[in-house]
Amino acid sequence: MTDNSESKVLSGVRVLEVAAWTFVPAAGAVLAEWGAEVIKVEPREGGDPQRGLVTSGIVSGADQVNYMIEVPNRGKKSIGIDLRTPGGREVLLELAKTADVFLTSYLPSRRKRLGFDVDDIRAVNPNIIYVRGSGHGPKGPDADRPGYDGVSYWARGGIGAMLTAATEGVKEIVRQRPAFGDLLGGMTIAGGIAAALYKRATTGEGSVVDVSLVGLAAWNLSPDIATSRMHDAAPPVTYTHADSPNPLVNNYLTSDGRYVTLMMLQLDKFFAEAMTAIGLPELVTDQRFAEQLPRYENRVELVRLIDEAFAKRTLAEWREALAPLSGAWGVVQTPAEVCDDPTTVANGYVAKTTTMNGVPFKLAVNPVQFDEQHVVPPGAPEHGQHTEEILMDAGLEWDRIQQLKDDGAVL
Repeated sequence: MTDNSESKVLSGVRVLEVAAWTFVPAAGAVLAEWGAEVIKVEPREGGDPQRGLVTSGIVSGADQVNYMIEVPNRGKKSIGIDLRTPGGREVLLELAKTADVFLTSYLPSRRKRLGFDVDDIRAVNPNIIYVRGSGHGPKGPDADRPGYDGVSYWARGGIGAMLTAATEGVKEIVRQRPAFGDLLGGMTIAGGIAAALYKRATTGEGSVVDVSLVGLAAWNLSPDIATSRMHDAAPPVTYTHADSPNPLVNNYLTSDGRYVTLMMLQLDKFFAEAMTAIGLPELVTDQRFAEQLPRYENRVELVRLIDEAFAKRTLAEWREALAPLSGAWGVVQTPAEVCDDPTTVANGYVAKTTTMNGVPFKLAVNPVQFDEQHVVPPGAPEHGQHTEEILMDAGLEWDRIQQLKDDGAVL
């Protein structure tokens, strides 16, 4: 976190996170970037299971950076606790006494079995904000079923189906990128927590906050959800690149194999300007395209002509040609290009940071900024790195800490 105190809007807020993988821990990472103290509770043996993805080969560990631990866990403190032991449960409840937020991804049956469900935590801290991130929500037949973003968000939530339907020539469902729904969900959870903190500050009452990956998917597909029952059971009309109803909302391929996206929703407003910039000024007065109705009826031909124009120039040439255009357009970039994009650099959207071992790498920070302050997060903690520090801050004597270690309750 940057040292500028004005950006630490959650300074003084303590979050106790009992969660694994990316979805819920990503919320903790956002809260840490907003200035909260986030204590990550990891299993005493092995820690967050995502730490093991490097050794299993799922995460490459390139340049000695386990990015799937760094992304959702930057800026936190880590304590290793065996929650199956009486001592471990005692430690967890002791830490909960001074927390403002209890954040978990554990399923209901496991929370009950390990003794940290809502009633357990509120028995020691009545006004705490209790936050649950889940695959399928707190109610219904699947409330206690495990879920990942690939299952609950991408598949069950309809995201994969809709993106596949919108992609031409794809014969199997489009695969999501790593933690795609998880990171959107973490940001959503963080927003819910901020609202709950405001409620508690104004009323003194804590809330139980729930965010599910299925619910997130439905929200992301709001237009599709809204129209899905408006067609008398007939499937909604879909369009391809070739017959786009608005040729100025489309992707066009350049001569060097790059795509430019045009996004000018007001076709009439931008048509003449866009055709001139693209190098087709004669189409402005062409009777096939001069008016709205014939333009729609002849849209396949219009798209074909724009395709031909784009195929004659390189991306660099198109950047120059489209620069004066007042309508919205952009280049389809790779993640590496995003890192070096002037907008990304100027606004600090991708930070240069290091792991706890000092290995440099780049990390996208959460997109919310306060007072134009850029976030530079520290790396994710090592497994159990702060166990002693956290327990001493909680008021435990060293002899008691040593006893808990000897008993296998903490790391």
